[in-house]
Amino acid sequence: MTLTGSLMVCGTGSDVGKSRIVAGLCRVLSREGVAVAPFKAQNMALNSFVTTSGHEIARSQAHQAVAARTAPAVEMNPILLKPVGGQRSQLVVMGRPAGEVLAGDYLSGNDALVPIVLQALERLRARYDVVVAEGAGGAAEINLLDSDLVNLRLARLAGMPAVLVGDIERGGVFASIYGTVALVPEELSAQLRGFVVNKLRGDGRLLDGGIRELERRCDLPCLGVLPHLGDLLVDAEDSLALFHQVAGKPAAYEGDALEVAVLALPHLANFTDFDPLVLEPGVALRYVADPAALGCPDLVVLPGSKATVADLAWLRARGLHRAISRAHERGSAVLGICAGYQMLGTRIVDGVESETAETAGLGLLPTTTTFSPAKLTRQRRGTDVSGTPVSGYEIHHGRVDPGGSGRCWFHLEADGGLEVEVEGTRDEAGGIYATSLHGLFEADAFRRSFLAEVARRRAKHFVASVERFEQRRQAEIDRVADALERNLDLDRLRGIAAEGARR
Repeated sequence: MTLTGSLMVCGTGSDVGKSRIVAGLCRVLSREGVAVAPFKAQNMALNSFVTTSGHEIARSQAHQAVAARTAPAVEMNPILLKPVGGQRSQLVVMGRPAGEVLAGDYLSGNDALVPIVLQALERLRARYDVVVAEGAGGAAEINLLDSDLVNLRLARLAGMPAVLVGDIERGGVFASIYGTVALVPEELSAQLRGFVVNKLRGDGRLLDGGIRELERRCDLPCLGVLPHLGDLLVDAEDSLALFHQVAGKPAAYEGDALEVAVLALPHLANFTDFDPLVLEPGVALRYVADPAALGCPDLVVLPGSKATVADLAWLRARGLHRAISRAHERGSAVLGICAGYQMLGTRIVDGVESETAETAGLGLLPTTTTFSPAKLTRQRRGTDVSGTPVSGYEIHHGRVDPGGSGRCWFHLEADGGLEVEVEGTRDEAGGIYATSLHGLFEADAFRRSFLAEVARRRAKHFVASVERFEQRRQAEIDRVADALERNLDLDRLRGIAAEGARR
């Protein structure tokens, strides 16, 4: 008989491993033939993804859907908050922008979102055997319990049992687990069915005495102790994992290493665009926030941003605009992605994201960007000008007028594939590349072709990895699932999930 039910994975704090464990559980259940879906009621992230229906959701839920071997859907992340600065965030409800909110106003007035969240969850429960929900931050943020849309209050409203994850690498894991259980009201702690200790380095037997005492004091069983799995190439939610990932890159490579410098913008969005570059052993990837550190890399990347005009002002205030120009004059290629594309132009007309009506761009392209209140969110596919297949997705308010910027870069399907639309700019001689597409580098042939082109400009012999990006992603999901199968009491977890069956 197929397992049916639901389960919430809460944490003692942020970055304790909730997202990874949810992905791993989705893969474990998928291996067993269970139709499983991830769910996170509310996510705050600048990394987002566009579903096939054109809805915007957090990138981490899209990754969890890949782990579940199902298609990402808007119901998996009904509420997305995208910080834009000054305690303001863009509110995305069911994949569509719903204005901007201040933190205090949002927390005091989000009751109207509760039915939306519950309806989305109910639709998933109707379509799938099991839903694995992810909490956010710490489950015992007692100052936020009355407005909680994503942790134990939601579990109680939805009739979902929950497990609690603590991170031993941070230290104080026993206190954090005990403190969480003790702090939340009894009607919420009643949803908890057990706890998990995550990210252990060393001999788990040293924890035995502490775990037994914690089980006694919390009246909850330990469901397992998970090992630290190191840095994985996964779709992280925020920059906490970003610099760990780059720092953990292997130093060995074949041929001439390509030096790629990505500008570490304050509102950097979709840094998952660069996950495939981390995969390449011949690429030395680094993030730069200081003009003295930029130097003259082979490729300078202006990435996506949720606050284009504000981040452009930040570049100028730090003198990075001059450093970019110097690097380009000395032979560095320059790549702009989404907001980076907009910054490379001559003018940005923005009455949507910023309070500045018009701003001068960096002037490396003759383009003008005009912001529209309607956000463009769609998946795209086609080829580059040489015929190499490409795919990606757009998420932006700014519409770029190429203004005679030279050669287009891509021919993309439009109107259901019946027509072709040109997109982006490619000037190989001038070393300028620009596009509105996120996720381009996941296409192996295109990534290798582009990096080889950058290498030729610098007379370097670049040797691309033979590993496919999607193969690596799937292998790392399987690695997490394998660790869960070895170290968690899965029979007990299945029984807990069965308690969350639809009533």
